[in-house]
Amino acid sequence: KRKDVEMEILEYLAKNIYNVLNVPAVLEKIDKLEEIRLRGNKNIVLKFNNEEVIVSYKVTIKDLLETLEKVTENSVYTYEKQISQGFITLAGGHRVGVVGNAVNEDDKITNISYVSGMNFRIAREIKGCGNFIIKRLYENGNFQNTLIVGSPGSGKTTLLRDLIRQVSNGNQYNKGLNVGVVDERNELAAMYKGSEQTDLGLRTDVIANIPKKLGIKILIRSMAPEVIAVDEIGGIEDSKMIYYAMCSGTKALLTAHGNSLNDIKINPELQELMKYYVIEKIIILDSHEKEKIKGVYFLDKEKREYRRECI
Repeated sequence: KRKDVEMEILEYLAKNIYNVLNVPAVLEKIDKLEEIRLRGNKNIVLKFNNEEVIVSYKVTIKDLLETLEKVTENSVYTYEKQISQGFITLAGGHRVGVVGNAVNEDDKITNISYVSGMNFRIAREIKGCGNFIIKRLYENGNFQNTLIVGSPGSGKTTLLRDLIRQVSNGNQYNKGLNVGVVDERNELAAMYKGSEQTDLGLRTDVIANIPKKLGIKILIRSMAPEVIAVDEIGGIEDSKMIYYAMCSGTKALLTAHGNSLNDIKINPELQELMKYYVIEKIIILDSHEKEKIKGVYFLDKEKREYRRECI
């Protein structure tokens, strides 16, 4: 059984910070806590949904080092690779961003020394949050190559996680499908010591901490997925490999940044997918209200254009 969120997170903090935050004023709304930002010689900043709370206590460098030791289980060396990527994944899927003086070798960050700030991002599974959108992923019982578009902070990753689970387990629109997840930043499965911290479904295989283009190729060759799931397409090479996967008979469930169909059409990173009309559904999320759709577009295969669906 998972510990309560306050125990999962607060136990990683330096003693002084723990004492400051382990009070009723914080704990009574801990279920809404999204971020704990610690910056050297600056006030603690808490984010509760859309509310920001500035705590009077100023974080010391000693606090940061003590917190880092707890996060890395007193073995910073063991977590060097994660730190060089800018974050550490904790049990429960929570993530700690780490910034400071970067050690750069051959244009690659190999470590971060003199840590100056940390950001605890609290992970929460919201099972069922994809219910409002799941039916849009199917047409006559067949899964459609789907691109979900939303602005930063619109909940794309949380939504994608639940959709993967529902597609994998099966739902009222189709049987369960084998899903291959390329979790480049370890946000979807939140792998911790080889164990998934989130529920991505019965028929899901995850490859984490690997560039998308490599992860997709490995999954196609080794796991024969029926659906490939990728969060936030990040480059032309990613699009080319996704196109390769779809040409291999695999369907795709993808997300990307944007606010409109036009944003997608002019996005150079998506051109490889858009110019060949392989995306069958484009779903635009409302940037102002979660669990609300701004627009849905389907591919008219005869006219090779996207037409708006009634929502």
